[in-house]
Amino acid sequence: MDAVQVFSRNLKKYRKKLGVSQEKFADMAGLHRTYISAIECGKRSIALDNIQKIADALGIETYLLFMENEK
Repeated sequence: MDAVQVFSRNLKKYRKKLGVSQEKFADMAGLHRTYISAIECGKRSIALDNIQKIADALGIETYLLFMENEK
């Protein structure tokens, strides 16, 4: 399991489920849009405090961002 890729896919999935753009979501999380974009593309590692901000903005438990989808 590549934790960065799993996190990236889940972030994008949950953000789209909310029906918000990267820009709107970045505002909700208190982060920059380009940072969210880089995370979703798997090009950026992420600090634990930002993981919590993202989970809070999504309204989900943090661990869900690390759950690999069953194929």
